[in-house]
Amino acid sequence: MARLPRLTLPGHLHHVILRGNNRQPIFRGVEDFDALLALLMDNAQKYAVAVHAYVLMDNHFHLLVTPASQDGLPQMMQAVGRRYVQYFNRRHARTGTLWEGRYRSTVLQPERYLLACMVYLDLNPVRAGLVQQPADYAWSSHAHWLGLRNDRWLTPHALYWALGNTPFAREAAYAALVQAGLGASVQTALTDSALSGWALGDTEFLAGLQQQTPRRVTRGMPGRPRMAKNHAKTDDGA
Repeated sequence: MARLPRLTLPGHLHHVILRGNNRQPIFRGVEDFDALLALLMDNAQKYAVAVHAYVLMDNHFHLLVTPASQDGLPQMMQAVGRRYVQYFNRRHARTGTLWEGRYRSTVLQPERYLLACMVYLDLNPVRAGLVQQPADYAWSSHAHWLGLRNDRWLTPHALYWALGNTPFAREAAYAALVQAGLGASVQTALTDSALSGWALGDTEFLAGLQQQTPRRVTRGMPGRPRMAKNHAKTDDGA
């Protein structure tokens, strides 16, 4: 069965994951983290992709983005992936592939999952046992949204702005969301949706997405589709 194309829709929120091949490290030091961030900054601007949140882990990274065009996200990820491999191989005197394959992504319903996915990204280093608190991890957007650092290349989503009328109010409200954490079911849904490529949202949202693309946005029912009742019988009466 042919692999489905990635679901990419301009103006919609996307959760993106790119992993190292065989889960090998894709960063070996501070310079590598900085190099990937620089590539993300440059190419997000070049291809008009608004980056709302990110986390760079040892062997993979996550992005939460909204592309302005159909081709913006694929072009950005292709440029970042290709140029980072060139940089990484040159710096560490290696050859060959670095990535597991193509990046994984899907579309999320912002009202349900924008803030949840931001929290999910922020808590990733804590779940991995790298730090005790997300603020202790340098390679995520967490510090920016708490007002502890200014990452000018990040774009606040309207739902983040809606957390409060002042920067302090928004930062405090977001900090409370991170402190509250996420349930296991939400964590699993966010991971599975990105890896599988199926959109995540309520029935109305998914129906609206399906009208915008010929590509299926949700997993179909298993098996062959049922025939209409008046055609249910075959010629031999079975």
